[in-house]
Amino acid sequence: MTTLTQLEQALTTLNPIHLHIEDDSALHAGHAGNNGGGHYRVTITSPAFSGLSLIQRHRLVYDAAAHLMPEAIHALSIKALTPEEG
Repeated sequence: MTTLTQLEQALTTLNPIHLHIEDDSALHAGHAGNNGGGHYRVTITSPAFSGLSLIQRHRLVYDAAAHLMPEAIHALSIKALTPEEG
């Protein structure tokens, strides 16, 4: 199973109504500090984010993907929206 698929499955725990993941790993291959994990951009819209600060939203995403970090995922860019914002 690919890291992209694993990340997608991990984020389903947040009950997203929209989920888009981009694999930017090829743009960052071989840079200093990267031990082989990929670079991903996530845009996720979920009611789970309602009433939460940006930091709290990001924490939920990081917690859901924690088992993939840092080996499979080196960097994760997150855009986390509520249904009203998305």
